[in-house]
Amino acid sequence: MSNIQQTKAPEVKSYSGEVSDAFDEFKGTFEQFREANDDRLAEIEKRMTADVLSIEKVDRINAAVDEQKRQFDNLLLKSKRPALGASQFTSIAQMEHKAGFTNYMRSGNEGNLRQLEEKAMSYGSNPDGGYLVPDETAAEIGRRLSLVSPIRSIAGVRQVSASIYKKPFAQTGPAVGWVSETALRPETNSPSLAELQFPTMELYAMPAATPTLLEDAAVDVDQWIAEEVETAFAEQEGSAFINGDGISKPKGFLSEPQVDESVWTWGNLGYVPTGVDAAFPVSDPSDVLMDIIYGLKAGYRQNAHFVMNRKTQAEIRKLKDANGNYLWQAPANAGMSASLMGFPLVEAEDMPDIASNSAAIAFGDFRRGYLIVDRTGVRVLRDPYSAKPYVLFYTTKRVGGGIQDFDAIKLLKFGLV
Repeated sequence: MSNIQQTKAPEVKSYSGEVSDAFDEFKGTFEQFREANDDRLAEIEKRMTADVLSIEKVDRINAAVDEQKRQFDNLLLKSKRPALGASQFTSIAQMEHKAGFTNYMRSGNEGNLRQLEEKAMSYGSNPDGGYLVPDETAAEIGRRLSLVSPIRSIAGVRQVSASIYKKPFAQTGPAVGWVSETALRPETNSPSLAELQFPTMELYAMPAATPTLLEDAAVDVDQWIAEEVETAFAEQEGSAFINGDGISKPKGFLSEPQVDESVWTWGNLGYVPTGVDAAFPVSDPSDVLMDIIYGLKAGYRQNAHFVMNRKTQAEIRKLKDANGNYLWQAPANAGMSASLMGFPLVEAEDMPDIASNSAAIAFGDFRRGYLIVDRTGVRVLRDPYSAKPYVLFYTTKRVGGGIQDFDAIKLLKFGLV
């Protein structure tokens, strides 16, 4: 029996210490995975098949790599979260808003916020559905979402004050040319303009608090509300930005029409087929990844990312190129992302699994390709009645999203054509 069959799968630990310790442990486990997978591939090359125990060992270590990477990412995320503090206030009005909002959250007293409304109608009112959180709290929620929400972290983001954002674009491209300094400027053809619209939809979360928590003066209610809505908002956003149908939610990029890259036209996302149903090609699987990389124009590749879920990433981790190098590479340092064929990889659990005709992998410049539109302000409505003795906080923000450049994102489709 080979050494890999005798070796136990690494134990997955729960880390509560330094990020560097978790990262070192993750790197060590990944090296064990590479050794185990090398043995499996050697068995396939020698006997045309791999031992069942070797396959099971590789899968167990691969799962351990995934779990350690998840725990390491969580530790890294916590280390990046800045705390809300008084130093963030820049004006007396902000301090008054903070004090009034805290009083409202703890006791339901709306007096101070109503007085602020009389001075400036920008804070929202109870008939409109609650009160706007202080600016620094809204900014903190936005920063947290950019860390937690995978597509938001790489997409273009624009703040608006209206309910819809309209973006004109030239269907035929801009009219440009060369001309000397003193020459007459020739008349150009009128551009053919169209308009993209990005309506903002309401996203909500409803965290609950006990009266004891609200009465505790040591609890920063702004920090608490930001932490409570962070995960709920990020999960809903992540799903909508990928698969949303555009009805009461943003339109995800996978909801757009998909066509073979060879016949791509504006308004569709181009895909490259693997040529094998629900799988990579057995021979030279890296070739189809090269096809999707070079299916993207050079100007987009400079800021391109791979996007896939954890299961797809685990399958790719086993693959090598024609020179025997692993396609998937672990992060070189803590705080960096894993890479695939030299491009950063973003893990998004709402991407589909590898299956028949599924577009399980996306590649492109998402900052130019997908636009997220945030309407300014996060609103909170305090509800002490619906779930006594708990107090509910109906928290809403308005967000939209959709493709803004159909040529900036390409897909890998696991199908024959």
